[in-house]
Amino acid sequence: MEKSSRDDAELDAANDDWEAERLQLRSDLGSRMKAVRQACGLTLEVAAQRSGLALSTIHKIENGRVSPSYENLVRIARAYDIGMERLFSSDHEAHQTTRMTVTKAGQGRKVRAKHFEYEVLCNALAEKKIIPLVTLVEKRAPLAPEDLESHAGEETLYVLSGRIELVVEHYEPVVLEPGDCAYFDSTLKHGLRALDDDEARIFWACTYIDVDKKVANDPA
Repeated sequence: MEKSSRDDAELDAANDDWEAERLQLRSDLGSRMKAVRQACGLTLEVAAQRSGLALSTIHKIENGRVSPSYENLVRIARAYDIGMERLFSSDHEAHQTTRMTVTKAGQGRKVRAKHFEYEVLCNALAEKKIIPLVTLVEKRAPLAPEDLESHAGEETLYVLSGRIELVVEHYEPVVLEPGDCAYFDSTLKHGLRALDDDEARIFWACTYIDVDKKVANDPA
């Protein structure tokens, strides 16, 4: 009985530590996003107009009250005309010449988002066309249509641990286990969830292409 009580106390302490870390990650991301917006000379009203997000949503993200989804991170970065890496690092240089970078194991930038915790890899390289992430996926209820998101680009994911359910519109949901890989068009509405209490972690790579810029730059 004494051992069980001690184990429960340790578990509660670990949960408290994790919750505190989550709140800190969310607060840090919000502060960086506010600093980037201000550095770009944008008011909340203009940021909302450009991104298509509600002003109140941006305000809540910047103040650490909510975690943004990946889709909203993409929208904000494009609205501010920056690479996504600038949202993940407060000391990131806007203009860099390096074209090669390495992230050692466990040393990526941690970012807390809705239903996910991202470890952003190779963040020192600016203006990337691919965003590489190691992602901890939360267990949650079966995904409803309103839980799915879409954005420009393509994505691939490789399961490192746990079991993942991938839902992509027009297709049957698929269960992925360690060693399984999927690739899909990000313009299709999609979502992920962990199926078990065990840790579910994936390597996730998403293309980051500003479609409007590409069309403008392509010859007629």
